[in-house]
Amino acid sequence: MFDDSNRRLVLFNDEVNTFDFIIEALIDVCDHSPEQAEQCAMIAHLKGKCVIKEGPGETIKKMAGQLTTLQITVEIN
Repeated sequence: MFDDSNRRLVLFNDEVNTFDFIIEALIDVCDHSPEQAEQCAMIAHLKGKCVIKEGPGETIKKMAGQLTTLQITVEIN
């Protein structure tokens, strides 16, 4: 179980999902604006990973579960 201290949700680049799919998922799951979602997708593509959200542990865990269900590779730090 995660405590409620702040955690980071990290998105990893993959060769499976399209940019549009990732962008839509970040908008839907993480409540990103379209611009923010596009920037996060591009950073993950270019650098291999990107912190996409910071917040309470339980919130981040829920988002990670939703993204993982969509076959998007993330981890919690």
